Amino acid sequence: MQKALIAMSGGVDSSVAAYLMKEKGYDCVGMTMKLYDNEDIGICSEKTCCSLKDVEDARNVAIRLGMPYYVVNFKDKFEEKVIRKFIDTYKNGGTPNPCIDCNRYLKFDKLMQRMKELEMDFVVTGHYARIEKSGDRFLLKKGVDETKDQSYVLYSLTQEQLSHTLFPLGTYTKTEIREIAAKQGFINAKKHDSQDICFVPDGDYAGFIEKHTGEAFPEGDFTDINGNILGRHKGIIRYTVGQRRGIGISSCEPLYVLKVCPKDNKVVIGGGSDLFSKTLEADNINLITLDKIDSPLRLTAKIRYKHKEAPCTVRQTDKDRLHVEFDEPQRAITPGQALVLYDGDTVIGGGVIL
Repeated sequence: MQKALIAMSGGVDSSVAAYLMKEKGYDCVGMTMKLYDNEDIGICSEKTCCSLKDVEDARNVAIRLGMPYYVVNFKDKFEEKVIRKFIDTYKNGGTPNPCIDCNRYLKFDKLMQRMKELEMDFVVTGHYARIEKSGDRFLLKKGVDETKDQSYVLYSLTQEQLSHTLFPLGTYTKTEIREIAAKQGFINAKKHDSQDICFVPDGDYAGFIEKHTGEAFPEGDFTDINGNILGRHKGIIRYTVGQRRGIGISSCEPLYVLKVCPKDNKVVIGGGSDLFSKTLEADNINLITLDKIDSPLRLTAKIRYKHKEAPCTVRQTDKDRLHVEFDEPQRAITPGQALVLYDGDTVIGGGVIL
């Protein structure tokens, strides 16, 4: 009998993933990663993960399914690889994607390491995505529920990780998952989904960074694309490319953040038409379906989680660098966000936008 380590967040998705694996005959163990203390970062909400209530909910489901259940402390690793990177990216003028880093360094690194230590065969999560074998390669594909597809945040998975990972929810819709949970009498069948960035209270990224670091971020100049000073900003960590709210400058047309410049402590703003670009560069790349892009590929790309895929031509210009040219200009291509490349419903790979 094959053994599966179920990553249980306390939510409905991972709970049903555990149930489905048990139904398939796997020997299952439930495990919750303790990533931070809610009280330490000012959160007391059912819309976050890692709370005592989440642990209780996960344990309740595990007991109901007759599974051993454990909580493991990965707080130090989460601080180092996710929170620290989140803060540093904002300080350097980018916009981070901590969910991708959490998957990369916690779920499919530390948790997979624990899986091997326990001599188990697979890590199982509640992601809406699919894994298929094609020849000697494992492929990452979109979940069938387009409204919940999470392949974007999984592009960094390696062949080794894909070979030891299962996504049992990939062929289901969210509605079907909640129906299964309700039928099984799971305590979290109607539980709200957690927020995308679970450790930031109320989306106040700047407030979190200031509290967590004890640093103050000084005011500086708003400028136009020609360097003309238009006003004063309230600290670079409060701004991201494409942002309109919070600029506070009167203008005959709406103004948006075009670029954040930490070296000069300035924020460049301009009209909406200035937000569009046809090209981008990305590094820190991971390719899934092939080892290297030897010649230009026609693919589609997402530059944000909720971004609509756009047709493009992709070239690999160095070992760890991609150049992408879109057929049509894309709005607010943002440094720090993930570029994810698709061929139909298959993830080719991705990288971090420069």
